[in-house]
Amino acid sequence: MSSVTKSRRQVRLSRALGVALTPKAKKYFDKRKARNKNVYPPGEHGGARKRADSDYALRLKEKQRLRAYYALREKQLRKVYEGARRLSGLTGEVMVEKLESRLDSIVMRAGFARTILQARQAVVHRHIMVDGKILDRPGASVKPGQTIQIKPTSQISKQFQVAALGSHQDALGKTPEYLDVQIEKLIAKLVRPPLRKEVPIVVNEQFVVEYYAR
Repeated sequence: MSSVTKSRRQVRLSRALGVALTPKAKKYFDKRKARNKNVYPPGEHGGARKRADSDYALRLKEKQRLRAYYALREKQLRKVYEGARRLSGLTGEVMVEKLESRLDSIVMRAGFARTILQARQAVVHRHIMVDGKILDRPGASVKPGQTIQIKPTSQISKQFQVAALGSHQDALGKTPEYLDVQIEKLIAKLVRPPLRKEVPIVVNEQFVVEYYAR
């Protein structure tokens, strides 16, 4: 599947869920808002008035949003939920914090990639090192104190040269405080666990918990 096709699919998914999942989707949303127009789901009936969602539908949609933000399969997200509910704290917040601690999430938040899909590809293609060793599992949990960097031999590639200039920050926003990033060196350190309030995603995680607990 080409990158253009993937991008279009992400925009359509963003419209369906009502949240911008990629920079391209955000541009579409911003353009609609600038024209004082609503963002409708894709399809010929997307703009039609519909009945209010049921409680189940609301919770399903929030679960789908969370899945989409991190580009996870259903089985993967359920596993995160099962792990989070066994830990102390609010299960929904713990879920988000665990998702933000994934290697692909850290690679994106550090500015080494523009989207979660680009970050995952960088990990799978063995461009990422954790504490000096290549790690090719996107879902690997990064621990506080660990250092993430682009492999030295990969840093000369165009995609990482662009990242080293801080070119992705316009899409990603401010670097979260739980990361210490030297973007020009393509090195980042997780200084402490992420907090839910620091995570820039629009989702009601409590609804996700209620969906899985039903």
